[in-house]
Amino acid sequence: MLNISDIQSQFPILHERIHGQRLAYLDNAATTQKPLRVIERISNAYLHDNSNVHRGVHTLSLRSTEQFETARQTVAEFIGADERNEVVFTRGTTESVNLVASTYGEQNVGEGDEVIVTLAEHHSNFVPWQQLCLRKKAILRIVPLHPDCTLDMEAYENMLSEKTKIVAVAHASNVTGIVNPIDEIIRLAHNVGAKVLIDAAQTVPHIKLNVKHLDCDFLAFSGHKVYAPTGIGALYGKRHLLEQMRPYQFGGEMIKKVKTHETTFNEIPYRFEAGTPDYVGAMALAEALDFVSETGISDIAEHEHQLTQYAIRELNNIDGMRIIGSDTAQRTSVISFVIDGVHPYDLGMLIDQLGIAVRTGHHCAEPLIDSLGLTGTIRASFAVYNNIDDIDQLIAAIKKVLPMLR
Repeated sequence: MLNISDIQSQFPILHERIHGQRLAYLDNAATTQKPLRVIERISNAYLHDNSNVHRGVHTLSLRSTEQFETARQTVAEFIGADERNEVVFTRGTTESVNLVASTYGEQNVGEGDEVIVTLAEHHSNFVPWQQLCLRKKAILRIVPLHPDCTLDMEAYENMLSEKTKIVAVAHASNVTGIVNPIDEIIRLAHNVGAKVLIDAAQTVPHIKLNVKHLDCDFLAFSGHKVYAPTGIGALYGKRHLLEQMRPYQFGGEMIKKVKTHETTFNEIPYRFEAGTPDYVGAMALAEALDFVSETGISDIAEHEHQLTQYAIRELNNIDGMRIIGSDTAQRTSVISFVIDGVHPYDLGMLIDQLGIAVRTGHHCAEPLIDSLGLTGTIRASFAVYNNIDDIDQLIAAIKKVLPMLR
């Protein structure tokens, strides 16, 4: 069993007072807080080892390079990749998806071809494919949802054909937390020769992933959702696919030789890491993943599941409450809800005065929110450092402010 008090002590920001109130930070699907060990890892790198990687023969550069590549190995092992060169460091999920759309997509999607996404995608895994299809005169197909916000797998299967080149799907919705049947999605796509990209931004902190067992072709995630800094993330790609992909950004680091009239590009993954990489961010990402591994991702998942079930029960006791999405489907620790007659923004602003940090709005998932006939929701999302007190504080705050809003 996890010692949540001990875990909370590792996150200095949790001791902040917000408007004089205890902080209940429930916006983890947007970004997680950082443990002291991650903050110290950043500080120590700049204090003791800072130097550009791969380009120097002096001690600091060699030390920094070794730690950068060790971080790449840590990411590879965390997601079950065969080798570290299948891991490309990016600024996050958004850049990872855009990289694939701008390289593999540009090379392999043509006029009349089809790309499949779902109605529940974050804009970062929707707009790049939408724009690719517009450029290439391809067709974007959108898998609908059932009324409970689970994926319509029959519709998905019927969409697949020899014209399908790419399937891009979130492992879990950032609005509902519902986990998609990713194994089946991948299997069916591969049956027609399509490649599959998984947006794992919402699952890497909560579910043990193994890209080899999943057999996904690409997988993207962001560090800041898994206790690491902002501005660092990773793209996994199968080696043979990465080797076929042309670089889409040019400059230092990603070249092997430059002549006046031609350039030879570097090997993978470096051909996709143009410019000075965020090597300190990569080290901090590895530290965050070590924190998750040492804490135990299965224990984290069980703790968050208990919190989520408790929160759903308590929220459902509030008059006019509507929780978005199935209560019975497998889900991460994300709950989006609306309350009759109450604007999400107004509720979010008022409970902030009581120390509650939640997210309001469309959560960068406008197609889904529009399909529900809503302008937005309130979203509470939990991490390993949350506890029952946070949920009780949320419930008490909602009940306190509701009379002001009705």
